[in-house]
Amino acid sequence: MNWYVDVLKKYVVFSGRARRKEYWMFALINLVIAIVLAVVGNAIHFAALAAIYNLAVLLPSLGVAVRRLHDTGRSGWSILIGIIPLVGWIILLVWLASDSKPEDNQYGANPKVAAAV
Repeated sequence: MNWYVDVLKKYVVFSGRARRKEYWMFALINLVIAIVLAVVGNAIHFAALAAIYNLAVLLPSLGVAVRRLHDTGRSGWSILIGIIPLVGWIILLVWLASDSKPEDNQYGANPKVAAAV
């Protein structure tokens, strides 16, 4: 749960780098919460509950995705490749799943090395 809360604390931080684990743990917890809220929203006849949640975590989700792309050495604007139907999403998924660049880059120090120290 710390991975989820840490991303929320960096609500609109688009600078720096995010490890693979930080991104994917946030994505997993975010997905579980969205599914639970969708089920609860349907049970209480308030289907907008999940939509409100998704809107609330839109900026943190974009922020962690941009930081993740920074970690792979790509610009945050690379997230816009997801606009391309199917192929864009596949490319973006591969980039988000790829390993960090081991050296420091223009976006900061490697978070794996910083976490190990």
